[in-house]
Amino acid sequence: MFTSLIELNLIIALAISSVCASSSYAQEKDRIPAGLRPPRHAGIYVVAHRGVHDTIPENTLAAYRRAIELECDFVEIDVRTTKDGQLVSIHDSTIDRYTIRGEKGKVSEMTLAELQAVDIGSRVDPKWAQERVPTVKEIVQLCRGRIGIYLDVKSASIEQLLGVVREFEIEQDTLWYIPSGKVEELRRLSHLAWPMPDPGPEKFLSDLLTIHQPPIVASTAKYFSESFATHCHQKNAIVIVDDKDPTSWGPLLEAGADGIQTDHPKELIEFLESDRAP
Repeated sequence: MFTSLIELNLIIALAISSVCASSSYAQEKDRIPAGLRPPRHAGIYVVAHRGVHDTIPENTLAAYRRAIELECDFVEIDVRTTKDGQLVSIHDSTIDRYTIRGEKGKVSEMTLAELQAVDIGSRVDPKWAQERVPTVKEIVQLCRGRIGIYLDVKSASIEQLLGVVREFEIEQDTLWYIPSGKVEELRRLSHLAWPMPDPGPEKFLSDLLTIHQPPIVASTAKYFSESFATHCHQKNAIVIVDDKDPTSWGPLLEAGADGIQTDHPKELIEFLESDRAP
């Protein structure tokens, strides 16, 4: 997140200009899987990657709170497990990148108390000095009924994580970014959960759709294409794509993306709702 405001505005302007007014990328209503929350902005799902963290420390309650304020559709949560078996949200496997006092350590080798003793906010701004690595429960309590949750299961038991989701009754408001090999495990445990596997290159997409028949497929700007989207839609699956940067929004939507995960959710919402958008 080192892009200056001027550079970001220029990138967004280029993204808007890349979509002609006569094109139509709004998601068809009948394409949304039954039971899934509808998108709030021009028929396209907006996923806040690690929360809204342009001036806020990523994967913190403050970042998720800001995503709620912006009315994003989902917040992405990276889930890991502490030494004492607690589920927390942190992207890296270590705390090394998040501190300014030189603390180091693996999340899996630290207890929750040890982890939450570390200031992970001051590296962004001293005003965030009280921000700590949050537990999944804390995040779910904050988000329940206000925004959907996108679980990126880095290192965690699906069964344990599902227990938290069920405790707060949000099975139908939670997407699971998991390997294709874990899809059937999730389905055995829950008939309400939304598995969202990522095939990687398009050459693996057909087998994924045939074998697992997921209602939602994840992809990245690198591998996503019009044929990728068409194949998914023919199999009644929608696609949520990780963007490259704001210049990729127009091409992703024109190719048929049903949602975008981004580090710039505020700007993406403004783009989707701009007068230039179809």
